[in-house]
Amino acid sequence: MQHDALIAQAQAWLAEDPDPDTREELARLIDAGDHAELAARFAGTLQFGTAGLRGELGAGPMRMNRSVVIRAAAGLAAYLRKHSPTGADGTPGLVVIGYDARHKSADFARDTAAVMTGAGLRAAVLDRPLPTPVLAFAIRHLGAVAGVEVTASHNPPRDNGYKVYLGDGSQIVPPADAEIAAEIAAVPALSTVDRPTEGWEVLDDTVLDAYLARTDAVLAEGSPRTARTVYTAMHGVGKDVLLAAFARAGFPAPVLVAEQAEPDPEFPTVAFPNPEEPGAMDLAFAKARETDPDLVIANDPDADRCAAAVKDGADWRMLRGDEVGALLAAHLVRRGATGTFAESIVSSSLLGRIAEKAGLPYEETLTGFKWIARVEGLRYGYEEALGYCVDPDGVRDKDGITAALLLTELASELKAEGRTLLDLLDDLAVEHGLHATDQLSVRVQDLSLIASAMRRLREQPPTELAGLRVTGAEDLTEGTDALPPTDGLRYTLDGARVVVRPSGTEPKLKCYLEVVVPVASREDLPGARSTATALLERLKQDLSVAAGI
Repeated sequence: MQHDALIAQAQAWLAEDPDPDTREELARLIDAGDHAELAARFAGTLQFGTAGLRGELGAGPMRMNRSVVIRAAAGLAAYLRKHSPTGADGTPGLVVIGYDARHKSADFARDTAAVMTGAGLRAAVLDRPLPTPVLAFAIRHLGAVAGVEVTASHNPPRDNGYKVYLGDGSQIVPPADAEIAAEIAAVPALSTVDRPTEGWEVLDDTVLDAYLARTDAVLAEGSPRTARTVYTAMHGVGKDVLLAAFARAGFPAPVLVAEQAEPDPEFPTVAFPNPEEPGAMDLAFAKARETDPDLVIANDPDADRCAAAVKDGADWRMLRGDEVGALLAAHLVRRGATGTFAESIVSSSLLGRIAEKAGLPYEETLTGFKWIARVEGLRYGYEEALGYCVDPDGVRDKDGITAALLLTELASELKAEGRTLLDLLDDLAVEHGLHATDQLSVRVQDLSLIASAMRRLREQPPTELAGLRVTGAEDLTEGTDALPPTDGLRYTLDGARVVVRPSGTEPKLKCYLEVVVPVASREDLPGARSTATALLERLKQDLSVAAGI
């Protein structure tokens, strides 16, 4: 773009920007003649997809800001007026809006409420930063036609996002995302978007109280509630709701990681506010060494994910998402759960073995709870990225609060038997084979590196990885009988599986690895683990070479 045209475009954006902070930022870039930075800000528009919007905060159409959010809300409102103009009672459709404690989240929520009200819909905003599962619950509880959660989940501090749910309480999937995106693109100017200064409802604690009452359904009546926990909210919004849920259930009050207990949009103690990232759990482990609990629990900043750590020998270690997924499944089977167990294609195949042995239906879906939540007759769904849906009648999405309750109940039951979560994992390995998983995840600055890696794998597919023959290679862009098309590759090997896909929410290429090693008895577990660890390491190395990353 020519410099004059770029400056003119930036000035036009500046003229209608309602936020003094981003106006000042953009004016400074224009005055400085910073054409490189302006070109990055105006290289296109932040794309609305099945994850809604997510990106770095800042001025311009390629950043998250009030102008972008107002346009997104106007597009969503136009879509809803065509598809869901009224609720079941015939009154104007209700849109319920929640938000986390990140920079600008409350502003984005208020702007959304104003746009919905101006479009002739009803809007209700949660009165303070609350976990994403509370918003997902509120949609169906209030009979809303849609919901919006302003959050960037576990992304870096400079990011924010905009997640959209429809009236069934689950996140949007195609073709709704493309139809909403088209409506957003059709918004001519912010001056055409009616934004009254009042007219929406601010919800009180009634919805939160109803959510907490619903958590009773997660636990078995009369079950042990003795497990002691250390808890970190990871500088997010989970603490108060989780403490209330644990108190309601009768568990011992979790010991808090004080440095991470309160919401802080700067996330000062972690490089990335994601329990899976190196170092993020260090403070929680320090508190566990000090207090010797039965379990460490962590939520991500919007509390829709749940991480857990256990004492393994002399120190503490994180359980992988797949390990927690299997433990919760085994617990539900033991309690006599009925209904379909579901997971995404990147999660461990152990869930399928557990469901089959229990005589329960089982389904695989594409990555993301937008797909898992839509499984017919769902009883339990999980994804390896620390997401668990343990009460689909209450929340049709991942829920880090109810998952924490269920896992702590399981730890309590095992404690009453003189056993631990690791003992149960050993049982599952002996019964079904050791299912060991790992991930090769590459974060990039240049997104073209991800495209080139995918292209290289498609043009030169590996025939062998870690000395194991590739027996099946699927390009998931073509879809399958059970799965819609997606940008991904799946390789089946003798005793292993690999899935490669670009992340939907971060600039990462993700490769999900699983090896299955037969186990004859508990005595064979150490050897099986050594074999699995070596195989996973070789898989990482060979896949890295094959993808050129």
